[in-house]
Amino acid sequence: MICDKIIARGHNMITARHKNTLEITKDEYVTERGTCIIACSSDKAASDLRGELREVIKDDLTVIIVKIRCRDISDIVLCRGSSNLKLSNNRKIIIRRSRYIDDATLCIESNKGAADLDRRLINMICMGETVEIVICALPLRGII
Repeated sequence: MICDKIIARGHNMITARHKNTLEITKDEYVTERGTCIIACSSDKAASDLRGELREVIKDDLTVIIVKIRCRDISDIVLCRGSSNLKLSNNRKIIIRRSRYIDDATLCIESNKGAADLDRRLINMICMGETVEIVICALPLRGII
């Protein structure tokens, strides 16, 4: 398993109401339209992730586990990689329930969108707290 950690922060404008995606951005602000954003002022975007992690994620047989933690509250999102991922965006990371892929897409077919995250976690994030996101990829090629 290969992992990387992102440090970001919350913001009082975060609503996390989007049902199909969740986003982590390097931008320092959040607008009312950003209903998928769960953290801002991130220290990494898709293009900044560890090279080894990025390569493993670009496989259709990779399972990705994303742990989002703020203080003592956390939630887990499960998704899968794809050979079509670009991981080249230098501003954001997007986790998608769908199979849509653009340069910010980290993974597809996730089990959660922003609206599905533990609301206690989102409430803590809305207070501007530090958010830790750990992304782990489990390559299954050769195993199954």
